[in-house]
Amino acid sequence: MAEEEKEAQPAQPVQPQMRVLGQFVRDMSFENIVAQKGASPDVQPDVQVQVNLDAKKRSQDHQFEVAIKLKITSKAKEGDTVLFVLEIDYVGLFHIENVPEDQMHPFLLIECPRMIFPFLRRVVSDITRDGGFPPLNLENIDFISLYRNEIARRQNQAAPADA
Repeated sequence: MAEEEKEAQPAQPVQPQMRVLGQFVRDMSFENIVAQKGASPDVQPDVQVQVNLDAKKRSQDHQFEVAIKLKITSKAKEGDTVLFVLEIDYVGLFHIENVPEDQMHPFLLIECPRMIFPFLRRVVSDITRDGGFPPLNLENIDFISLYRNEIARRQNQAAPADA
């Protein structure tokens, strides 16, 4: 009787599995423009952050590479003098299983960056501090909004081409 009950029950959905295999700085550039000019960085900064995401399948089964690319420009609030420019390409390597194919793209560009962002934040803080500025503590990035905005932008670009 117990075997019949087991057969009658629907199969449990398989849970997605994700493991971070590694993470690293692929490329980084920090230009301390204030120091190059011999000036003092004692000004109120205005920080602008540009975020780009990239994801691709690796040659091994179920392995993916996700990159967060930041371009951070700090300018003086008064005078528009550039204080520093930081460009960093931070990569996470992931093993992902049991994610449906139609959900893989958002999973890679939302969940994976969310996992590695705290480590990138620490790297950015250390770089700016070691560069002679107060540590820059990045705000959390809403990867869901970022993803939705990019999808909407692509649809808007495709719409005029179709017309």
